[in-house]
Amino acid sequence: MTKKNRENERKALKLILNAGKEGLFQTELWKLLDISNREASRIANKFKEKGKVRREKVLNNGRWTYKIFSMEEYVTINSIEGCPCLVCTDVEKCYTGGSKDSRTCLEMTAWIDPRIEPIHLRILQNHEEADILDQTNLSK
Repeated sequence: MTKKNRENERKALKLILNAGKEGLFQTELWKLLDISNREASRIANKFKEKGKVRREKVLNNGRWTYKIFSMEEYVTINSIEGCPCLVCTDVEKCYTGGSKDSRTCLEMTAWIDPRIEPIHLRILQNHEEADILDQTNLSK
């Protein structure tokens, strides 16, 4: 692969990613990169095979073309905003088998799925505490 091809692929992927949820028409891609439609198609198919994009056949201005959508998203600080781990006082004890465990953490569960109401979390927490007490009493 030539240096120019690699550069075109890098630019194409950036354009597709920047297009966001609206996607990018393949015709726009080859025009923006100043490459042939055939080359744009080759790049899009290569990205599709690698799982980087999704191509959908669409009718645009009376002609069939492809719209290309990124399968990746930019990671921003907003994606971790409100994460309970960032302010947890027990974070150093949080690991598999530790006194805290992200797999069973109620605060983490509520953050990941905000549909879970706090009252349900408290009920779960009370059941877990009761189980711990039962295990402690059994070992005595």
